[in-house]
Amino acid sequence: MTPRVTVVVPVYNEGANITPFLDRVFESISMPCEVLAVFDRVDDTTVPFLEAYATQEPRLVPTLNSYGPGPAAAMKFGIDHADNEIIVVTMADGSDDPRQIEPLAFLVERGVVVAAASRYAKGGQQVGGPFLKRIMSRLAGLSLFWIGRVGTRDATNSFKAYDRDFIRKVGVESDTGFELGLEMVAKARRYRQPVAELPTIWLDRTVGASNFQVWSWLPRYLRWYRYAFGPRLS
Repeated sequence: MTPRVTVVVPVYNEGANITPFLDRVFESISMPCEVLAVFDRVDDTTVPFLEAYATQEPRLVPTLNSYGPGPAAAMKFGIDHADNEIIVVTMADGSDDPRQIEPLAFLVERGVVVAAASRYAKGGQQVGGPFLKRIMSRLAGLSLFWIGRVGTRDATNSFKAYDRDFIRKVGVESDTGFELGLEMVAKARRYRQPVAELPTIWLDRTVGASNFQVWSWLPRYLRWYRYAFGPRLS
């Protein structure tokens, strides 16, 4: 069957931990899909496990990113090479709930350009993670929702579904970290396109180390935070 959704997963040295993650993803998705697991280097420790998994699961596509290193380039490469009109970006560390991939995709099918999994909506929760990062994320998300009227309380979360045509229209300018999700929410607000959210429970990873670099990536997040408050674009 022709896939209806492309799931983009940036991976970096996940090793054998990628296998239970992929099990949960494919157990959760019933609609036709492709899963692009995007890595930067052929010697990434995740690659042998991706290739072995793909021999049994044709929906998995191990994908070498040629745009440059880092999660932003990996996400952009996956988005640019998606075959489907709905794109879901999720992380490989197990923090996101894969059972919400389809509900997020259905929201895009119904007409929103960005569907966000929200830790700060009623019924959502964030379990674990660095205290300062949690406070900064919550303050940014709630202020953007109540003052900036962006349509979601969790603009900074990377777990989102997108309308591919919208992304290609506005372009992706993120080039380093995980700020792409905030960029797309900010651009949707400026273009007055609909954004929706579903509550999610985010769990901090229990295996491996996070690649999130708060202080080095903060200026890029601030750029898109300020951008969201700008005037309407046509």
